[in-house]
Amino acid sequence: MSNKIFTTAKELKEGKYVLIDEVPCRIVSIDSSKPGKHGSAKMRIVAMGVFNNQKKNLLVPSSADVEVPIIERKSVQVLSVSGNSVQVMDPKTYEIYDLAIPDELKGAGIEAGKELEIMEAMGQKAILRIR
Repeated sequence: MSNKIFTTAKELKEGKYVLIDEVPCRIVSIDSSKPGKHGSAKMRIVAMGVFNNQKKNLLVPSSADVEVPIIERKSVQVLSVSGNSVQVMDPKTYEIYDLAIPDELKGAGIEAGKELEIMEAMGQKAILRIR
C-alpha cells in the first residue's frame, strides 16, 4: 500500500496536508498569483512539518501534481512511561513501540493504562492527545 497520493495544487486548502521534500506538512497559507502573459498561475504554499514543526515552502504552478501523505489516526494504550518517552501498544495489531511525549502533553497525566490518539504518516508516529 502506498503512503501517498497525488492531487493538483489548486485542490489544496489550508489545514490539509501536503508532502514537501518527503516531509508530511500541514498547510498554513496559500497565495496564488494570476496567470501571466507566458505562463500559468503559480501557487506559494507555506506549511509546517507535522512531526518536526519545521517551516517549509513550495512554489508550483496551480496545474502541477503534488503529493499528499496518507495520514492515519489511531488509538493506542500506554504500557509504561519513562522520562520523556512512552511505550504504547496498538490494540488491533498488538504492536509495541516507543514514542516521544510532546512538550504540550508533559505533566498532563500520561500513565499506564490510559489511551492516546496518535498520528502516523510516512513511517513516523506522533502523539496527538490523551483520550
